[in-house]
Parts: sequence; structure tokens; C-alpha cells
Amino acid sequence: MTAPPRGGPLTIVRLANFVTPVSGGLRTALRHLGAGYRAAGHRPVLIVPGERRTEEDTEQGLVITLPGPVLPASGGYRLLADRRAVAAELTRLGPDRLEVSDRTTLRWTGAWARRHGVRSVMVSHESASGVLRTWGLPGPLAAAAADRLNAATARGYDSVLCTTDWAAAEFRRIGVPNLVRAPLGVDLAAMRPLPTAVRALERARYAAPGDVLLVLCSRLSAEKRPERAVEALARLRARGLPAVLVVAGTGPLRSRLAARAARLRLPVRFLGHLNGRAELAALLGSADVVLAPGPVETFGLAALEALACGTPVAVSRSSALPGLIGPAGIAAADTGAGFAAAVTELLRRPEPARRAAARAQAERYGWSAAVAAFLAAHGARTADATGRSGDERARRGA
Repeated sequence: MTAPPRGGPLTIVRLANFVTPVSGGLRTALRHLGAGYRAAGHRPVLIVPGERRTEEDTEQGLVITLPGPVLPASGGYRLLADRRAVAAELTRLGPDRLEVSDRTTLRWTGAWARRHGVRSVMVSHESASGVLRTWGLPGPLAAAAADRLNAATARGYDSVLCTTDWAAAEFRRIGVPNLVRAPLGVDLAAMRPLPTAVRALERARYAAPGDVLLVLCSRLSAEKRPERAVEALARLRARGLPAVLVVAGTGPLRSRLAARAARLRLPVRFLGHLNGRAELAALLGSADVVLAPGPVETFGLAALEALACGTPVAVSRSSALPGLIGPAGIAAADTGAGFAAAVTELLRRPEPARRAAARAQAERYGWSAAVAAFLAAHGARTADATGRSGDERARRGA
């Protein structure tokens, strides 16, 4: 396979399903990566499904929306289901690199890339065995099915990219030789601790003085286990802790969760999807603890954003997050009682110490390092810390 020289600009076409205007972590990651690719002098193009075809030049490069059907019971997710349309778009764009973020319905694109001499990377954003378990498949059957899926994925692409060792473990288990690791990141400028006075004003929007403010920032779908946040709130209030819960995000389980909270007379406020990053940062920064109950999270961007805002997190011990949060949070047992216990333990820590530890941990995960690692997986040039590409640095040095 021939490829453009490493130092030259590349057309990097990215394909992704499960991205909507109200989706969370994947949409955010795609935006930051695309902007980083562009800053390094490359031409990033993102293709996602939508209601109709659109094409827009953005900060993350060209974004193309192709018509795709809604996936039933998904809360509005669409799929790039028309292979001919996707293949025609790829042929028109003539990519040097292909980056794919769905190893189920888009796995056929690896064969397209091979036929056209295009180097390809499949990004694994989830644990296949973990997702299958959340769908009710017993552990041994889920592992066997995941092994078959992962082996086929590895054969179909030049590289399989995982963002954590936890996510990579199921590929290592079957001896995948073309596995690479690259972290994601967090926007440390947009997500930062609030000044004390501002934090008090923001808290007043959601909690009374003396209340403990808990926040869940998550898609409300089965694999995220959002019901555990409601269960934890019920446990804490039964013990006499005046806790309230604010939920940012939407999804197919919202009505069921709201009905359950109302039935139990729990103080839960559903905000829906927050469009503004500043609004999200203010919410995360005003919380006492952020909950991340999803057991199959491979990176957990919302949890890292909470840490960047100076707020400790209670995370599922079954996910990748315990390895990311370090001393800035607690890995909870996967029950409402487990998360209630984690919240109680975090609140015992002096507030200044727990907030400082949260920010310090988040500062280990900047987007510049993530972009550089993803570009390295593509065999592409990177930008330096100032945002200048290798070619620009060479010209300035000359």
C-alpha cells in the first residue's frame, strides 16, 4: 500500500454513527480531534448520519451529513446505512486516511479502504463484551461473541485504536497484533473551577443552602445505568443526607427515570441536553459530586470534564474510569447503595483538598496530547504546543 509522505498534509476522512446534535462524549471528542488535525495542517472531513444531506465547513473541518434511518428505541440515533452513498462520498473525497468510529454497521469500510489503498484506523469507543452484557447476554456468551467481533475488526483495518488499557484488554486477550493506544482529552480551558462567588450563585439555581448537590451528566440509555444515580439519591436521603440530583442529558429512559423519581418523591431535576459548554461547565463546577454509573465506559469524557471543573467523581468500578480518575474520585460498586457509599466517602474529604485533587488529575489529559497520539496512529505529522505544524516549524527555523 502506498501512502503520502509522513510530513505532507493528509485528507483524513472520519466516519461515525451514534452522533446527534444532543449527543455527548463522542461528538465532543470528534470535534476536538478534527480541530487538532486541522491545526496540524491536515484536511479533516467528518461524515455522520442525519435527516438530510448537508455540508458545512467548521472549526473541525468539513462536516458532511448523509441521510440515515433512526435506530429504533435509541432515543434518536441515526445510522449511515446506505453503503452505496457512503462509498460514493468516500470515492469523491479521495481520503489518504480513514478513521471509523463504529465497529458494527460500518465495519465494511475497512474492505473499501484496502481496495483503494487507503490506510485505515478503527477507533474502539466501547467494550463489546460489556455492551453485550448490558443487553442481557450471559458473561461467557458475551465474551465469545465479542472475541469474534473484535477479531473480525482487527482483520479489517490496519490499526485498532483504544483510548484506555481497559478498552484494549479485550483485544489483547485474543492477541490482536495491530492494536494501538491513544488517550482522549478534556478541554482544560473551557472546563475549569468556578470562582467561589460564582460557584455559590450557580449552586443556588439547583440546591438550597446546606443541600448536597449531585450531578449526573450522561445519555439516559440502558448501557449508562442512569437509574443507579436515582437509587443512590434515595439511599442518601433515607440516611438523612439532604441531597438533590440534577440530570443533564437525554435519552430513551428519561420518562421512566422521571416517573420513578416522582413516585419516590425524590428531588431530581431533569435539564435535558445542555447546548452551551459554559452552561455545562457551570453545572459541573457547582456540584459537590458528579456520578458516572456507566459500567462499560471506556474513557468517560463527562467524568473528566467534572474533574477539570474541580469536582470529584464517583464512577463504576466495572468501567475504565477507575484507572483515569486516580485519587480524585472513588470507584463504586455497581449498585445504588454502592454509589451512595462512594458519595458519603467523598464528602468526608475536606472540600479544598478534593477540589484541588480533581483539577490536578484532569490536567494530565489535555487535547493536544490526544491529537498527537491519534495522528501518530495515522502516520501523520503533528502540531507542536503552539499549534504550528512540522512544516511551519521548519520554515520558521530556516
